[in-house]
Amino acid sequence: MSKRNDGRSDRDPVREFKDAVNMNPGELGKWLATDDSKSAGQHKGGGESVGHESGRRIMDLLRKRANQFTERDVAHMRKVVGYVRRHMAQRPSGDVRNTRWRYSLMNWGHDPLKEPLPPPGGPSRKALQRHQDAERSSGRNRRR
Repeated sequence: MSKRNDGRSDRDPVREFKDAVNMNPGELGKWLATDDSKSAGQHKGGGESVGHESGRRIMDLLRKRANQFTERDVAHMRKVVGYVRRHMAQRPSGDVRNTRWRYSLMNWGHDPLKEPLPPPGGPSRKALQRHQDAERSSGRNRRR
């Protein structure tokens, strides 16, 4: 990964965002409507949590086409990727199914119980899935 003159990496922020966000708009919308979602995260002055607000914005971003993204959208995508990666590095031990840690991540569009987060700058989630599918397929062919 190289750095640009402004200190940001050359990685594609849209791809990184799509790798970090593993919930679709419908799943995220359903989640954001729950009491667990509303209670998770840091609340600004008793109002909506930062993550919950971000989740609503993420739903909008997931519905946009790549050519519709503004600089502000891309900046938020970078913020989401950073949050998800930092939070995943702080995974608590044990069953995380009903934890505030998971709920907070889900507000940011990432359910840690789904597929793992790809390494930064590595193959995308889609590329990893294609590779796994090809391995499974070739394994079936060898057994025959």
